Amino acid sequence: MKENLYKRLPPLERRPDGSLYRMTPAQRKRANALIRRECCCCEDGNCIVLDDGDTCTCPQTVSFSVCCKWFRWAVLPLDGTLEAEIFRDKDTKRCAICGQAFLPKSNRGKYCPDCAARVHRRQKAESERKRRSSVDS
Repeated sequence: MKENLYKRLPPLERRPDGSLYRMTPAQRKRANALIRRECCCCEDGNCIVLDDGDTCTCPQTVSFSVCCKWFRWAVLPLDGTLEAEIFRDKDTKRCAICGQAFLPKSNRGKYCPDCAARVHRRQKAESERKRRSSVDS
């Protein structure tokens, strides 16, 4: 018989009072989009893991709490910013240029990934311009 990988996942984290972590409506909307796009257990809004012959709606898509182990350990890490917003274990920062929340890769991170590429390109161009202008002709 085939082993169910869902059973080997760690238990869901809970708050110190024992309750599950909750999402805001905006976070839930982003989570549902992530589930529809990335979750291998969700097919047409139905959970394959809970399917016993009858269709069963994915409980994570209708709940404001993080109640699905597969979502927590396999799908949610694909969006680090959303994960950090829900669990607040990692600090999110705001981009210095566009103001979007992002999860920094180091403690010195100032820019979201999109703006970081543009800023790096601009700084490199300025550096090269300065280096070329100081060369004697």
